[in-house]
Amino acid sequence: MLVNFLIGTVGIIIFLFIFWKRLNEDYSSEIIFQVATAILIGLGLGYSVSLLFLPAWFFWISTLGALAAMLMMIFKFKLRFYETFEALILSGMPLISLMFFKDSMSSSSLNSFLAFVGSLVLIFLSYWLDVNYRNFVWYKSGKIGFAGLTTAILFFLARTVIAINGLTMISFVGKIEAIISGAVVLVCIGLLINLGKEKE
Repeated sequence: MLVNFLIGTVGIIIFLFIFWKRLNEDYSSEIIFQVATAILIGLGLGYSVSLLFLPAWFFWISTLGALAAMLMMIFKFKLRFYETFEALILSGMPLISLMFFKDSMSSSSLNSFLAFVGSLVLIFLSYWLDVNYRNFVWYKSGKIGFAGLTTAILFFLARTVIAINGLTMISFVGKIEAIISGAVVLVCIGLLINLGKEKE
């Protein structure tokens, strides 16, 4: 219990810091922390609901809770969608990696440890993309959001491939996982294409 509390606290602190860091040049700290708090509440409510009704679906229901809260805050404060979504992805990846790390330690799960390593690779890749995406000549719009969407695509593509191969992890929901994750990949690709067509 103490380990869960410590890991959860560290994850939330990292989330809040990265989320604030991503948005502090365009929005006030008060707005940023209201949005971040709403997302965390949505995440927590989703997780609580999943534990009561569909424990195996905790990842997806928690994710939907966080996304719903983000969208409500976007409409409330008139935030830019791609910028806010990217902040959510980049600040949420450490939370996900800590979840895999905790499970790998508590249940001695090799799959969770490999997922932890993979999520760390994605974190480093996302920040490399964030620094360099404007240098990609084929990315004509040069707008913020490329790193977050690409990271999301790679993350859910990995989940799709792993599920197709029949492997399981703590956040998987069986064979349907490949369909759901694959659908998310397609949605994110569509958003990335749309973002690439936008002008500054």
